[in-house]
Amino acid sequence: MNTDKNQLPAGKTLVLGLQHMFAMFGATVTVPLITGLDIGTTLLMAGLGTLLFHLITGGKVPAFLGSSFAFLGGYAAITSLAGTEGFEEMTKAQLLPYACLGVACAGLVYLVLAGLIKAFGIKKVMRCFPPIVTGPIIIAIGLGLAPVAVGSCKANWTLALTALAVIGICNIWGKGMIRIIPILIGLVVSYALACCLGAVDFTAVKSAAWIGLPIHKANTILGVDFAKGGLISSAIIAIVPIALATIMEHIGDISAISSTVGKDFIKDPGLHRTLTGDGLATTFASIFGGPANTTYGENTGVLALSRVFNPVVIRVAAVFAILLSFCPKFAAVISTIPGPIVGGISFVLYGMISAVGIRNLVENKVDFSKSRNLIIAAVILVTALGGVTLPIGSTGAALTPLALASLAGIVLNAIFPAGDYAAHAKEDEPPKGNTFEV
Repeated sequence: MNTDKNQLPAGKTLVLGLQHMFAMFGATVTVPLITGLDIGTTLLMAGLGTLLFHLITGGKVPAFLGSSFAFLGGYAAITSLAGTEGFEEMTKAQLLPYACLGVACAGLVYLVLAGLIKAFGIKKVMRCFPPIVTGPIIIAIGLGLAPVAVGSCKANWTLALTALAVIGICNIWGKGMIRIIPILIGLVVSYALACCLGAVDFTAVKSAAWIGLPIHKANTILGVDFAKGGLISSAIIAIVPIALATIMEHIGDISAISSTVGKDFIKDPGLHRTLTGDGLATTFASIFGGPANTTYGENTGVLALSRVFNPVVIRVAAVFAILLSFCPKFAAVISTIPGPIVGGISFVLYGMISAVGIRNLVENKVDFSKSRNLIIAAVILVTALGGVTLPIGSTGAALTPLALASLAGIVLNAIFPAGDYAAHAKEDEPPKGNTFEV
């Protein structure tokens, strides 16, 4: 089924949007659960951030922006100061706005790179990201998330395999709408089974209010005491470098979406626009106490499964997220979904991301008989999946394995003699199946 044109009936569009909303929900709310940020604020900023991204990119890219895991170390570096010398009277909750300020500044780094691309042209920048670099990065993004999915499944393989099996059956043998909403069906069926098995705890649902405001002044940047210059500087120094990792992830995600949809979004609407949208969404979310936003791999997996690439569906999902951010009771209901079910769904989606990376390499005919390509791919994958990090001074923060892997790939690609791709690519014609122009 197609596609990116506005030809879907309203009913199907709503259901597909709901599926995308559920696909991002589990991972999106995990970040506030870990950091202490508010779930309602997180949902609101994910929805608004997605709409802002679509506005800036001309509504062309079917991307959903959810909570970024890359900044977890940055939040931890700042909140871990609670109770230490100089911060004896500050709690983790009081330190969170300072971390958010650092993340807001990190979002502005995107704008700097976007400006450079606009000024010097995308071709010069994208020469650093040929398929031999972006392909393994996309593969690493999916495989790096795989342990999370498997870890969630281990708690109850019955529920996980039920979700996985229903998704597979619906997507392969289903007809019509059944084939394009396999995740939603898998979620409903496995959740019903969980209820029958007594694996769902509704305690939190009973105590939650129906309506509530998702933004709280104390959690926003208004909660920052700007007289504490040292703390502000520490937050910025610790967190801003993490933008290097998320920018690489962004390029990988946009490449993955481009490969999935079959359109060159790095060329049109342009990487400078997608970076601007992602960066502004991150800064905007952080100002109001939400986590950093990032283009979501889970929703790319949904695109690959459903084969429906209409950006309007993503915007419907964003509206759902905004509306539901004002309903704490709904958030409580969603939080009752057992982890193994989310794990079973993620089992498919994360694998799809890696499969897109493999497709990127295959369609661009990357020659692995050449040592340069083997070494570049090997270094990227081992660095990203081996957990190699680079501490940033004494802040407690560090460049993530994916950021280091991306840097290693870029440097090795520049140092090693040019491969077939670089030697034969035409300036006015991107290689077949490529996700960007060089």
